[in-house]
Amino acid sequence: MSRLALAAPLLLAPILGLAACGQDAPSTPAMTPAKPVHVLTEAEKASLLAALPAPYNAGDLENGRRAFARCRSCHTIGEGGADMAGPNLYGVFGRKAGERPRYNYSNAMRTANFTWDADKLDHWLQNPRGFLPGNKMTFPGLPDAKDRRDVIAFLKVETGYKPEPAPAS
Repeated sequence: MSRLALAAPLLLAPILGLAACGQDAPSTPAMTPAKPVHVLTEAEKASLLAALPAPYNAGDLENGRRAFARCRSCHTIGEGGADMAGPNLYGVFGRKAGERPRYNYSNAMRTANFTWDADKLDHWLQNPRGFLPGNKMTFPGLPDAKDRRDVIAFLKVETGYKPEPAPAS
């Protein structure tokens, strides 16, 4: 028998194996694509910003994004984003303090009795240690009120905040 005849089954095996890939294979979670995340257009961001209550509706989203850059070493903001040294902030507005699932909060934060809103976040961003002594955030704060306003507007637009509908008259 020739060498080619002996080698043919060895050469064809990988090709036949590849040809069978994917046919009637059961789906596994690793193979299931992630839920697509909607990326807001500039028009959608402008519309969300305009719908915010004052003074946040006058916020500068670009300045807020730049000011928030100092926070990105510890926080993510996208839906499904990872917790880092600080928790992911998606959906933070309206969430009870210390209640993001699977994040290891300080005792001070776990036992805090408030819900995150713009006013609480403004005070927190001004001086985290003074606002809630014993928390583990090392960030010194944002002393400039305009930067805090812009960061809060930016976070409201970028973290899934849904403005309350205006009461019917």
